[in-house]
Amino acid sequence: MSTPALIHDRILFYEAKSTPVSQTEIAIPSRWATNIVNTLPLDGQRFAAIVGAPRCGTTTLARYLSAHGDVQFSTVKEPHFFSQYDLTSLEDSELKATVENHYLARYFPGASPFAILMEGSVTYLYAADQIRAVLRVWPDARFIIAVRDPFAMLPSLHQRLLLLGDETVADFAKAWALSPIRAQGKRVPRTCVDPRWLQYPEIGKLGKYVQKFFDVVGRERCLVVVLDDQIADPAATYRQVLSFLDLPDDGRRDFPRHRGSRGFKLGWLQRLLKRPPIITRSILAGENFRLRLKDIDHARTDRWFVQAVLKLHAKLLDWNEIPVPPAVLAPEMRDVVRDALRDDVVKLAKLLRRDLSHWLGGLPEAAAHLTEKARPDPSAAD
Repeated sequence: MSTPALIHDRILFYEAKSTPVSQTEIAIPSRWATNIVNTLPLDGQRFAAIVGAPRCGTTTLARYLSAHGDVQFSTVKEPHFFSQYDLTSLEDSELKATVENHYLARYFPGASPFAILMEGSVTYLYAADQIRAVLRVWPDARFIIAVRDPFAMLPSLHQRLLLLGDETVADFAKAWALSPIRAQGKRVPRTCVDPRWLQYPEIGKLGKYVQKFFDVVGRERCLVVVLDDQIADPAATYRQVLSFLDLPDDGRRDFPRHRGSRGFKLGWLQRLLKRPPIITRSILAGENFRLRLKDIDHARTDRWFVQAVLKLHAKLLDWNEIPVPPAVLAPEMRDVVRDALRDDVVKLAKLLRRDLSHWLGGLPEAAAHLTEKARPDPSAAD
């Protein structure tokens, strides 16, 4: 069985450039090519994904849904499988076998065929074309898209990337200004998993990428959750999500927020622990990162000394990470970000048919479409 071509050895997201797969290509590491019995039949199996955007409440939604009795959530919240690998050129039988042996076996071991499979890779929003493969496997797949005011989303993302070791420039204004240079492959931290995460002006174009996602998978397969609503009434938002997924209300009444803002004491230690050098990655990398790379046969087992290293890894992270206030956009950056993303927020407001005039610090034109009078159709006149 041939296996999908690896687009890149890093996680991809928006407008990923990939090479079509031929049946002779074998790009997944040979250690993955084990004789695995197919774990799940795809006929009748339901699938849904929280596809982004980052820092928009996706982790909170994932934790709520993972506790639902009819949901089987992936062992890693964000496998990034369908954005990392180009499966679109595989024949149907080969695509099905690849998904069964390299995706389901790794991230949904032992899942019930009656449960809805779910995952939460935030890269998928920015790689809509790659999701065509998902629709071939699960024609009735559904997708949840979370969005948030870029004034809050982008500083939060920058803060998160600092914590993960992908970003090293602590000042958001300077990191934003570096975007054009980094797009050329310059001034990119060696520890960065994918330099395109550092393209903050592009990441913030939610209107652009929601429109693209709608165009590829169909608007009827998507539910857009605005973080404003999730914060104001999490119970109503959760029930809306359940209804969209055709899931029964499980009676949840507790809706805690997750993933508070975190910082660190020592930057070099944080980067070593979160983004270790390749030569040490099999031991020093975190469990979720390692689960994506290990042999499927041993994906959930480690030798005693590796387990000891992982315990020390967790203790060091716990010591080094500290709570910090949520990132806030500096006053001098507000006009910069507003000018860059004004048109895109208006696009998103029209796309969602809702008032987003409170975004970007106040944007009246993001509500104008709600008051515009319908113009008569000239072709209807006689």
